Amino acid sequence: MKKLVLAAALTAAASTAYAGNIAEPVVEPPVIVEETQSSSSGIVLPLLLLVLVGAAVASS
Repeated sequence: MKKLVLAAALTAAASTAYAGNIAEPVVEPPVIVEETQSSSSGIVLPLLLLVLVGAAVASS
């Protein structure tokens, strides 16, 4: 009798372990963060060249 109760309990426990939905998991796409350049960084090189040209003209 004890073996019958134990077998019934194990069967009940095993049947609930497989209960559930067989759906594909929802995977969110990764977030890509790009660094942006400020607008003032594009003007540094032309201003530096202008200063160098002005220094060259002033020295001659």
